[in-house]
Amino acid sequence: MFSSSSSSFRCFLLLFLFFFSFSFSSHLQAAKLPFHPRDVLPLLPREVSWPILNSLHGAVDLLPSFVGSVSSPNRIVNWKGACFEGNTAWMEFHNKTGSEFGGGTLHIRVSYPHSWTCMDLYIFATPYRVTWDYYFLSREHTLEISEWEDKAEYEYVKNKGVSIFLMQAGMIGTFQALWDVFPLFTNTGWGENSNIGFLEKHMGASFEERPQPWVTNISVDDVHSGDFLAISKIRGRWGGFETLEKWVSGAYAGHTAVCLKDSEGKLWIGESGHENEKGEDIIAIIPWDEWWDFELNKDDSNPHIAYLPLHSDVRAKFNETAAWEYALSMAGKPYGYHNMIFSWIDTIDGNYPPPLDAHVVASVMTVWSKIQPEYAANMWNEALNKRLGTQGLNLSDILVEIEKRGSSFDELLTIPEQDNWIYSDGKSTSCIAFILEMYKEAGLFDPIADSIQVTEFTIKDAYSLRFFENNSSRLPKWCNDADNVKLPYCQIKGCEIASQHHFCHLSIRQWSTITIHLSFQAIVLSRNCVR
Repeated sequence: MFSSSSSSFRCFLLLFLFFFSFSFSSHLQAAKLPFHPRDVLPLLPREVSWPILNSLHGAVDLLPSFVGSVSSPNRIVNWKGACFEGNTAWMEFHNKTGSEFGGGTLHIRVSYPHSWTCMDLYIFATPYRVTWDYYFLSREHTLEISEWEDKAEYEYVKNKGVSIFLMQAGMIGTFQALWDVFPLFTNTGWGENSNIGFLEKHMGASFEERPQPWVTNISVDDVHSGDFLAISKIRGRWGGFETLEKWVSGAYAGHTAVCLKDSEGKLWIGESGHENEKGEDIIAIIPWDEWWDFELNKDDSNPHIAYLPLHSDVRAKFNETAAWEYALSMAGKPYGYHNMIFSWIDTIDGNYPPPLDAHVVASVMTVWSKIQPEYAANMWNEALNKRLGTQGLNLSDILVEIEKRGSSFDELLTIPEQDNWIYSDGKSTSCIAFILEMYKEAGLFDPIADSIQVTEFTIKDAYSLRFFENNSSRLPKWCNDADNVKLPYCQIKGCEIASQHHFCHLSIRQWSTITIHLSFQAIVLSRNCVR
């Protein structure tokens, strides 16, 4: 065991080497150092290394970066890695096993590492397989594929190549990213703070203190049909999922519901994504008292809820009868998984937060299709078939079909979802599509309703519409009654008290506008704020 003095000396020495090499490398960039500052960080004490690692890497670094595709010795790809600055790859076809279509060898030559201790981590993918490897030594490496799965994979690789993805954070950064992703989905205070930290780091969110109470004493007499509920979950399974959804779509809420009043004045909540007794996510029409009790006392995702009443002029147009007819016709049908991930992709490369792109999306889909084929079919296979005008193709077949047509996967993703598409389990409506289709039926999009595809809307698109009250003086008296920051909407639920913590509402630093969207550039998202 090390004595306390020797441990202190070791820490001092490592710190000295870290800062010395950092300073030295800034003056002698051309010289290869025995180690890079990042390489020694894991050797430092946790209280020293982790703040630095967290500043360098985060959960986003778990996403690979596409560097190119190789399909023949003449189609050479060159790139700069996280460790090795000079990298070259090419493909050699062979038939060492005597199989019908043979196999291939992927050659990768790596050189010029920035230190002696770094390494690069790669993922290699075709529509039919995904594998990975890491490289530590400067030399030519090979990845052997003994035989292609069938003629389709052989033809695909011959024409499109094997896709190469770099884990741009390197080995250490990737493990750090895994450590950052894991707590996003845990139902703990650690998970909650991790989700908040992700939103701060990757979406530029800032927070202002919100005074008590954290639950509003709502008078249902002031709530009307069509009023909008924006919900943000920041812990547990749905908390982690919603955080990633917010990141890719730019929204500051991850779930929605809508208010409906019947002829007797009873308040109901319409929600696509309500979990029934069998654990299935369905479209449901739930009494307000039942829904509100669940959110207050049983929902362990710590939901934060904003209430956005319709503007009085918009409410005057709202056809309540048509809204109820639509809601009841959809009740009990499954949640719209088919179109859930497509609403935020409208352009080939303009909607992806770095380092995400269509290549990464395709590789993630490929991996997930191997792990959970039924889930993959529900999430994207049917929707991609709709866009191609085909039926029953799995993801591998879809990628091959795209190549045959001379198109690309990124172009396929940009094809707009159509409200009238019928999937194997009926019309597919996500939480926001359900509400906006109701608005469409109720006349709120007239006279341009026929030109609106609500399944293409994100949650941010929806709460940015000029449908909702934007004058705080016209909000119910109980709305934000104790808040010292007056907002043009109501936060009706924050969080319960936690030890030495209180809760806040979200304030957004920067906003972009969309032509048909206007008034609401923020939505409530509460968090723990350390006193």
